[in-house]
Amino acid sequence: MAFSLTSILPLPDMLALGWFFLCWVGYAWYADHRRWGTRELASVLHEYRLRWMRRVLERENRIADTVVLQTVMRSDNLFITTTLFIIAGLLSSLGAVERVQAMVSGIGFIAVSSRETLEVRILVLIGIFVFAFFKFTWSLRQFNFTLMLFASAPMPAEKDAPDRADFAPRAAMMVTHGFASFNRGLRAYFFGLAALAWFIQPWALVLAASWVVAVLYWRDSRSATLATLAGPVTGKGLP
Repeated sequence: MAFSLTSILPLPDMLALGWFFLCWVGYAWYADHRRWGTRELASVLHEYRLRWMRRVLERENRIADTVVLQTVMRSDNLFITTTLFIIAGLLSSLGAVERVQAMVSGIGFIAVSSRETLEVRILVLIGIFVFAFFKFTWSLRQFNFTLMLFASAPMPAEKDAPDRADFAPRAAMMVTHGFASFNRGLRAYFFGLAALAWFIQPWALVLAASWVVAVLYWRDSRSATLATLAGPVTGKGLP
């Protein structure tokens, strides 16, 4: 018997899902390839990290620097734990699709979907948060590697240390890599929330994915936070 994708997902659902992944993958590619060529939040923050690592070389006591990084790692751990709980909840709902279907069908503005379509929607959500889990765990490992770099940093008196010139750019880039992975995991959360709109109807997913892209673009490229970090503080845009 020939397999037909439309037997599982109706055409509007397939089009909406295609647009959803186009928005996600397209913006991820745009963000990763644009950040080094323009004044964008990631590139501006990398400059601050480079200054930070140069200051590390001037300090004998680096406890404060380690505490800053450990605070970020605690945030990473929180997201890892939360993601596992979300995945567990989604797996539980996958085993009770009939009850989920009965629950959502009782809401007037939600389009009635078949069991197979509902299962695909839940599986897509599981895939999104599994992706986020891997990004958060990789981010945590990169921050751990940065702690090892801190431990091996030359002391202020070691002016002629062979690794002194390379330490600041190397450590700053390692922190940037860690935050890049963290941001990819966080971006998965944004699109995971957008995917919830798919349970209403396919076109709600299209609107939600487009809205997420607009929000991410504004925060990364047009926000008052970027203006404050990248230029002189004028007081504009403050609450």
